[in-house]
Parts: sequence; structure tokens; C-alpha cells
Amino acid sequence: MPTISHNSEAMRSFRVLLLICCTVTYAGYFGSYMRLPVVPLYARTIGASTVEIGFINSSFLLMAGLLSLPLGILSDRLGRKALIVAGLLVSSGTSFLLCLVHTPAQMIWVYLLFGFGLACFAPTMMSLVADITPATHLGRSYGWYTMAVYGGMSLGPAAGGWVAQWWGYQSVFLTSGVWILLVCLAVFALLPGSRRLRPAGLQKKPIAETARNLSGNLSLMACWLVTLGGCLGLGMFVTFVPVHAHEQGIGAGEIGLIFGAQALFNALSRIPFGRLSDSVGQRSHLVVIGLIGLAASIAGFGISSTIASFIACAIGMGVSMGLAFTTIGALISQVVSPDDRGLAMGGYNTMIYLGMMLSSLVMGIVIRSLGFPLSFFIVAGLNLLTTCSFYLMFGGRRRMKMP
Repeated sequence: MPTISHNSEAMRSFRVLLLICCTVTYAGYFGSYMRLPVVPLYARTIGASTVEIGFINSSFLLMAGLLSLPLGILSDRLGRKALIVAGLLVSSGTSFLLCLVHTPAQMIWVYLLFGFGLACFAPTMMSLVADITPATHLGRSYGWYTMAVYGGMSLGPAAGGWVAQWWGYQSVFLTSGVWILLVCLAVFALLPGSRRLRPAGLQKKPIAETARNLSGNLSLMACWLVTLGGCLGLGMFVTFVPVHAHEQGIGAGEIGLIFGAQALFNALSRIPFGRLSDSVGQRSHLVVIGLIGLAASIAGFGISSTIASFIACAIGMGVSMGLAFTTIGALISQVVSPDDRGLAMGGYNTMIYLGMMLSSLVMGIVIRSLGFPLSFFIVAGLNLLTTCSFYLMFGGRRRMKMP
């Protein structure tokens, strides 16, 4: 696809492609995440222990984290559409396979395969959004894109729980598999071929040259590092806020409100913050502000004892993540060349999954020794540490001309 100019025809083409990308992203995450709340319950019915359920849930994060970077590089060479279709096919297949498993070990293998599908899809779609977007609209595009991601992640589990309640666990897996397969067919029919989607002048550079460019790009490293730090906080929220809130006497329904508040404000804030990031001179400043807010929210969870305080911290976390992570996506697209975007977005997704996984695995041990309040403060401190590192590492680019 040729480089987008600012004439009306090119902008219409950009908007149509962005709409397709956001719709596919929402539908893909919706179908995949239908399974997440159901799989632990189904695992119980086939004899899985609590430890085995933990391994099942962390297995797809591990595989997605390990493979996002190399598969991002592959998307730079094979084309975006091929990897997106492959990821959706694998994700659909794992849903059907879940209907056939009879042991926890089999379920772990299926979820490892799901991680492979997610690693094909997520960084490639992020790269594609950057490929089709004019430099002046990167923030807005990632605002819409990430809202689609969080919309699918939020509504998919709710739909899966509803289907399971009425028709059983295996109905969720079948519905998920058919839904994702339909999304794959839509991608095949609606998304232009990879050659048309390639930015003008894109070169397939040797991997060694790409690695040299990567190692010397301090701004990209800073974005990866701060993503890892922020997702330590996200993993802490997802894994341990329910347990901490329960110990404070908060019921399951109210815990759902906490998660709902975070998801709602996270998703809705993406659009205005995306526009904001397109209008400021230094996007990196918005990242710092957002991550300071995230650290404050994580620390707030540690000292919360009422439903009102938990919801207030969840709202603060959602808004802060909306500001920080929308801007990080735009920054990464800005500081790498188009032919390195797959690699850059692969590394970004790797940091997301590894940050959440490390937090889930390590902080349980820390909480057992130090308790919830101090543990939440430790994660908030790590967030601030990576934010300071980002600010210092990005300093060399502060005089660059922003779009």
C-alpha cells in the first residue's frame, strides 16, 4: 500500500482499513477471551488441582511472551495478513481441542498452542495499524485499536460465563471456535493482501542487521522496559486484588465491579488520550504522567479496605493505563523504521505477557512473607523505577521533531 498522503481519498482508505483492523481485533479477542473464566472451572471437573490451574492459565502467557518477538520479525518478512490468519486459525483450533481434553496436562498443551496463536496475532495487528496510519494520526489510531482490544477482553469473558451458565462449558469452547473461525474468514475476505499493505520502500533486511538496529535504539529499549514495569502492576491487579479484596470482606459481586470499573475507564479513555498524544510535542511526557498515576493506584490498592477505595483505585488505574499505554504504542511506531515494526511490536507484546506472568509467579511468594500492603508498595516502587529509567533513556530523543 502506498504511503498515505493527506488527500481525501487516501484518508478514506485509511479510515476503512482502520475500521477493519479494529473490528477484527475486537472480535478476535472477544472470541479468544470467552474461554478464560471457563477454563479454570472446566479444569476442576477433570481433576485439576489449584497448582495445575495456575500452570494452565500461565502457560499461554509464557508461550505468547516467548514467541511474540520472533513472530513479529516473521511478520516483517512474510507479511502481516499471513500471520494474522495463522494466529486466528490456531486460536480457533485450540477452542475445538478444549472439547476433547480429558486431563490437566492435555489442557496445558492446548493453552501453550493458544499462546502461539496469540503471539502470531497480537504484535502483527499492532504493526499493521502502524503501517496504514499517517504519522499525524498514530495516537488516535492506537486509541481506537487499544479500545477494541480492551473491549474484546472485557466483554468476551462475560459472554463466555453467560454461555456456560445456560449451555455448559463445552458449548463455550464450540462457540469460541466457530466465532474465531468466522473472524478468520472475514480477515481473508476483507483485508487486502500483504503486498498492498506493505508501506512504500519497505525492505527485508537480514536478521543480523535488524538486531544491530534494535540494540542501538535506546528509545525502543526504554519503551520495552517501561512496558514490562507497568505490566508488573497489571499482573498484580489481575491476580491478587481479588484475594486482597476478599480478605477485606468484599464479596465476589463487588470484586466484579472493581474489575469492571478498571476495564471501562481503561477502554473509554483511549480515544481522548490518543488524540492528546497526537497534539503534544513530547509524547514521552504523557507516558511518565500515566505511569506515575499507575504506581499511585497500585500503592492505593495495598491500603484499601472498602469497596469505595478499591473502585477509586481501579478507576485511577484504568485512566492511567489508558494514557500511558496508548502513548507507548504510538511512540514505538515513531522510533522504529517501518521494516522493523513487527519486531518492535513483538518485543512490546513480549514485555506485556512476561510482566504479567512474572508478577503472578513471584509476588505470591512475596505476599506470603510480607503481606498485601507492603507487596503492593513494592510493585508500585518497581513501576516508578522503570518510569525513571524510561525518562532518562528517552532523554536523548527529546529534541526530535514529533509528528
